[in-house]
Amino acid sequence: MKLKALFLNCTLKKSPETSNTEALIDKVAALMTRMGVECETVRLVDYKIQYGTESDLGEGDEWPKIYDKIKKADILVPSMPIWMGVRASPCQLMCERLDGSYRDLDPKTGQYPLYGKVVGVIVTGNEDGAHDCCSTTLYNFTHYGCTVPPNADCYWVGDAGPGPSYIEQGQGHLYTNRTARFLASSTVWMAKMLKEHGPIQTNLIKLTEEAQKVSTDTAPAG
Repeated sequence: MKLKALFLNCTLKKSPETSNTEALIDKVAALMTRMGVECETVRLVDYKIQYGTESDLGEGDEWPKIYDKIKKADILVPSMPIWMGVRASPCQLMCERLDGSYRDLDPKTGQYPLYGKVVGVIVTGNEDGAHDCCSTTLYNFTHYGCTVPPNADCYWVGDAGPGPSYIEQGQGHLYTNRTARFLASSTVWMAKMLKEHGPIQTNLIKLTEEAQKVSTDTAPAG
């Protein structure tokens, strides 16, 4: 069974500048590659991505190139540094643009394009914020239709204040090396399960119709 993993690197550094987040991505990707998974990494800042909540904002918008890769992948791993205690802005921008996927529905089930995909998350940075980055991002991706397996996050956080980053200090860290293996193993296992036994049977159109019958307001269902 051939699976494809797409790592979405939300670093603020354009290629070929060294990215600590990419260094941890490379570790997880190497583990997945040994499991037979085809891996690709995209740095969002290498593309011209317009602000908005649609899948395509017209001339000059390169988000559709990334969105096409997302729709073709089995495993998605949004990966980010922490800045000012929260996820880096390219990750927020990506999640805002994925809002457009709510309108790219399957005509029979109403499912969004990310249904049937598995998600994990990678975080690097100094001080605190890793749990917030992981929980917010994984929660966002479940709303787009992704499945979160157990132990789906891997992170490294350095000491408070400026100091050595992941490449200089974190590569031998047991917790990070252990969770990298947890993340790779769990996401690959879940992706295989969904591919073998899927697709997910939830029919959002029928469930919405049921909800409308017992609801009194007229707010949009999306």
